[in-house]
Amino acid sequence: MRKFGWMLGAASAAALVGAVALQGVAASAAPAAPATHRHHHHHDATVLRFDTMTPVTGPFQGTANPIRGVNGGGLPWILKSGHGTLTRDGRLFVRVHGLVLANDPSVPAQLRDTNPFPDYRALVSCQTIGAGNTATVTNVSTADFKASSKGDSTIFTKISLPKPCFAPIVFVTGPTGTDAWFAVTGS
Repeated sequence: MRKFGWMLGAASAAALVGAVALQGVAASAAPAAPATHRHHHHHDATVLRFDTMTPVTGPFQGTANPIRGVNGGGLPWILKSGHGTLTRDGRLFVRVHGLVLANDPSVPAQLRDTNPFPDYRALVSCQTIGAGNTATVTNVSTADFKASSKGDSTIFTKISLPKPCFAPIVFVTGPTGTDAWFAVTGS
């Protein structure tokens, strides 16, 4: 019995050493998580990260084809670049570069390739659960943020998102009083 117990102990020790060795191999084969991810708090979780936005154009101009109840601008726009993030706790970052009216015959000549608005806002649209357990859309807008005549703007703020916020979409709109989007997440 003593001999058998020793063999079991040796086999267990060998299995443990083998498991530790395999774990070390697996750990070395897997890429290490960036240090920044180790220190993120639960509320910092990124819900949406986007590297592209698309300007309003074609059938999305005006009131004929609103997206989640938000009408497109009445004229075509162009955009050089747009990117940003939205976190679970409502921190929103949006940067657009070159968001201006298109060089298009439908745009008055003096407005082409310019942004006629002094400010932009961001609007986050969420699918959520409404009264009576029904699916609904909630749109949350930011305050106004400065925009250059060349269409450059940075929006960084915190908003109150509905809980839950499914399938968020981020729009760049005109300033307060302008209920139209000029750019939206997508490509």
